[in-house]
Amino acid sequence: MPLKRTKTMNKNNHKDLDIPQEQGMDPLDHRVLARRLDLYHIEEDAPGMIYWHAAGWQIYRELEDYIRGRMRGLGYGEVRSPQLLPQSLWEASGHWEKFGENMFAVPAREEGGRDMALKPMSCPCHLQIFNSDLRSWRDLPMRIAEFGQCHRDEASGSMHGLMRTKAFEQDDAHVICDPGQVRGEVARFVELLKEVYAALGFADFEVALSLRPEKRAGNDADWDHAEQELLGAALSCGLDPKLQLGEGAFYGPKLEFALRDKKGRSWQCGTIQLDMVLPGRLGASYVGKDGAKHEPVMLHHAVLGSLGRFIGILLEHCEGRLPLWLAPVQVAVLPIGDDQRDAAVDVMDQLRAAGLRPALFDQSEGLGRRIVMVRDQLIPVQIVIGKLEVERGEVMLQIGGGKEALSPAAAIARMGELVGVPKG
Repeated sequence: MPLKRTKTMNKNNHKDLDIPQEQGMDPLDHRVLARRLDLYHIEEDAPGMIYWHAAGWQIYRELEDYIRGRMRGLGYGEVRSPQLLPQSLWEASGHWEKFGENMFAVPAREEGGRDMALKPMSCPCHLQIFNSDLRSWRDLPMRIAEFGQCHRDEASGSMHGLMRTKAFEQDDAHVICDPGQVRGEVARFVELLKEVYAALGFADFEVALSLRPEKRAGNDADWDHAEQELLGAALSCGLDPKLQLGEGAFYGPKLEFALRDKKGRSWQCGTIQLDMVLPGRLGASYVGKDGAKHEPVMLHHAVLGSLGRFIGILLEHCEGRLPLWLAPVQVAVLPIGDDQRDAAVDVMDQLRAAGLRPALFDQSEGLGRRIVMVRDQLIPVQIVIGKLEVERGEVMLQIGGGKEALSPAAAIARMGELVGVPKG
């Protein structure tokens, strides 16, 4: 049935354009799950702009830190570039001609001033970082990563929860290298992508090679070389990409990776693009072994793409039951009665000191009702403390269908074993 939106006040007393009428909706839609778990909202007068709540931002930062660690381990230097940049930069790169109508422009306030625009992607900025110093062949490949804040003025009617927004952050990365280094860098990226997807519960993905579009920059000889090089790199990695005519970026061909979730739906997330255009347009060069100046090529890539969109995909794939390391609340602490509250608070302090994320459920409702509340919030672990547990200096640890009486230290150690961030 068509989605109907309702302009009602939610529990936090604000209008939320993204809250759909839940009657007849899939309860596992990420928008319904997000409301259930209090992850984010969208204001009526700011469509496509996400207001992350504490629980949602916790998921976001854990995912971001995981990717950050993986990129650091592969030798990427993390950078930060401005949000507001001269329109002239986007004209020089070619993005203004291609995407200008979807960019947020900020005209000069006075005559003779500089027209500006919010960035829709980070690639020109990373080339400017490369160009900020004299580079030699010894500096290549130069690997740059950024959780780039981007803005694109999409039509308001096309917005869909976390899946399509006007403001988003992506795990943007660029490798500026010699042409002979392309295949090795593509292989590194593909291996990273496989490991990350598997660690996040997506063992199955499809790959496509998107070829030159009708409107493009660069000459045909460079496009011929770029397409053959990227195809050869994919085949060397054991991939068998489907060819997509005319779907490449305006500056180069790209490999696109689409996840398959447990419902069999396909979600295009990862991409790596071979660019033989932008480095030249923005004046990038390095000194080769022969002492002469050479023009590098650039690989654009992202593993997850928009982090918000990926969280939406992951929520639906996991049906809201996120892996323990990503869960915003990892353990619910439930004293059976008021006499056990002090012991519960002490266990809460120990859990926090161990780096875990607990929540205390000491409401006036009976234990059974509070357990229902915990399950409704999809909290994966419970610690129950009753009179007997206090007398014995223990807690009752409940994970899944299992229960075990342990000392608080042993229960925390057990959780620490289970909560480890995946290594790939």
